[in-house]
Amino acid sequence: MALHRIFRAVVTGPPGSGKGTVSSRITKTFGLKHISSGDILRANINARTELGLLMKSCIDQGQLIPDDVMSRLILSDLRATDQSSWLLDGFPRTVTQAEALDDTCSVDTVINLNVPFQTIKQRLTSRWTHLSSGRVYNIDFNPPKVPGLDDVTGEPLVQRDDDTPETVTHRLKAYETQTEPVLEYYSQTHTLHSNFDPVLFAQSSWFPA
Repeated sequence: MALHRIFRAVVTGPPGSGKGTVSSRITKTFGLKHISSGDILRANINARTELGLLMKSCIDQGQLIPDDVMSRLILSDLRATDQSSWLLDGFPRTVTQAEALDDTCSVDTVINLNVPFQTIKQRLTSRWTHLSSGRVYNIDFNPPKVPGLDDVTGEPLVQRDDDTPETVTHRLKAYETQTEPVLEYYSQTHTLHSNFDPVLFAQSSWFPA
């Protein structure tokens, strides 16, 4: 189902709340371009750019990326899709970033994934990754066929530094103190939908034709 006019939406929520999964469903259904802050960060980290090395250091310590760095990276991608409909996943994470986004383009709706922190802790600390492909497994509900090995290549899986219990706790605390104010900002300035409802999503009532 393609939209007949330019439409821009933001998906927000704690780390591990399922933003990537929800974004994939929405973009496939409505023909939006998926812009993932995580993909942009990984591309810079893998390329070992100056910004990429700085971001990796922050992520490994469970810290949020500085506002000016994140805004510069994400907004340059948005400017390149000036005439496209898109869904932005994982940005903004602070009010400063939200204001920078509003200064650059118009956002039609914001979807907040409200997932309990305890659920997220269990989900993330059970997550193992095949680094070269990005395939992710969860030992609770999506385990590999052979424990500790990737299904496709048979290579070892690893737990990312930012998925260890200590770092997950730190990341969620950072979200609580720095990102939740973004919800207050959007509740006053945009159409904010919390407690994402799959039935509501299926009815497509958030998205204009």
